[in-house]
Amino acid sequence: MSGHDFEALFGDARVMVILRDLPPGETVRLAELAWDLGIAVVEVPIRTPEAVPALRAAVTAGRRRDRIVGAGTVRTPAQVGQAVAAGAAFTVAPGLDLAVADAAAGHGVPHLPGVATPTEAQRALDHGLVWLKAFPAVSLGPAWFRAVAGPLPEARFVATGGVDAGNAGDFLAAGARVVAVGSALTDPAQLPRLATLAAGSAVT
Repeated sequence: MSGHDFEALFGDARVMVILRDLPPGETVRLAELAWDLGIAVVEVPIRTPEAVPALRAAVTAGRRRDRIVGAGTVRTPAQVGQAVAAGAAFTVAPGLDLAVADAAAGHGVPHLPGVATPTEAQRALDHGLVWLKAFPAVSLGPAWFRAVAGPLPEARFVATGGVDAGNAGDFLAAGARVVAVGSALTDPAQLPRLATLAAGSAVT
């Protein structure tokens, strides 16, 4: 299994938006807005089966725009199958479960496991998972990314959990490769500010 597949998926993306627990129409609307603003990567969590139609709708919209959509909160091999059937380009989990990672690999899609300790990060790296979701980022803090980069320089972190336009730049400056923003998107001012960050400019 290779954890390097995210290099091709993310490219030079610095921001990923998470569209959680929204109806399909609203999911597509916000995904389209993110893409229009230059934020290329979208994640739609499928915590419940009722969320799968929103993922499917976003995937369909993304294909029209040559944009990728991943499935989040994937905690079981069965959910991996649901995500792949809906067209997800990658899967994301809140924690590290190697059986779920292997299921994703079996379907040919990259998996982004959640980690919160160097031990979990090392275990993931030993399994070939180089891109890791640092969760919850707001509790870990930017200093965590600097510290872990010392012994584990090959890890590529996506900072997730409590990230918004106000602190996203701090996580990127500390070494996170991508920041993922979810709940903060209830504030309509977030997306334009995040788009500025995605373009490589400082957020004001």
